[in-house]
Amino acid sequence: MSNELSAPSPWAKLKAKVQQKLGPWGVFFKGFLKHPVMVGSIIPSSRFTIKKMLAPVDWDNTKLFVEYGPGVGTFCRPILDRLPRSGTLIVIDTNKDFIDYLESSIGDSRFHAVHGSAADVEEIIAALGFDHADYVLSGLPFSTLPDGLGEEIAAATGRAVRPGGAFLVYQFSAACRTFMAPHFAKIDAGFEFWNILPCKLFWGWKE
Repeated sequence: MSNELSAPSPWAKLKAKVQQKLGPWGVFFKGFLKHPVMVGSIIPSSRFTIKKMLAPVDWDNTKLFVEYGPGVGTFCRPILDRLPRSGTLIVIDTNKDFIDYLESSIGDSRFHAVHGSAADVEEIIAALGFDHADYVLSGLPFSTLPDGLGEEIAAATGRAVRPGGAFLVYQFSAACRTFMAPHFAKIDAGFEFWNILPCKLFWGWKE
């Protein structure tokens, strides 16, 4: 009887089969359905967005790169391709499905996936032996985050980023700029048409 009770339902089997066939897209779609206000898009970012977003980074002087809301790793692999061998990439996500997927699919000693909140970035990087991050990247949808969380994340990021470093943000709206402005003296803005949907890009520089 215990075996019958523990057997997966036909619906669970079907979901597992669909997810297996879709691969990372299935994981991403599942994550969006579970936490829509915390996932910026139903479709991962395009290679054009990735290239433009990461272009200003001084990779030779990057020891720690942090990403909020990595999803299925759309940015993780391009970051690791550019990151020095001595560098570290920490990704933070509240969705355990994404963290589990990344831990099982990225085998790189420089990579650390953390199940937690971006608001706790200071504690997270300190636990891994760092005082500051050189760059922080975020695709979190600031316009739909719970009340107060956007301000909390922006403030924590402002404290976590070293002078000369930057907070890199890609969004469908410009709401994030309001949260970034009190903590980053200079904010550059851009736009990427070749993305679904076209998105706004921001680079907040810490002076």
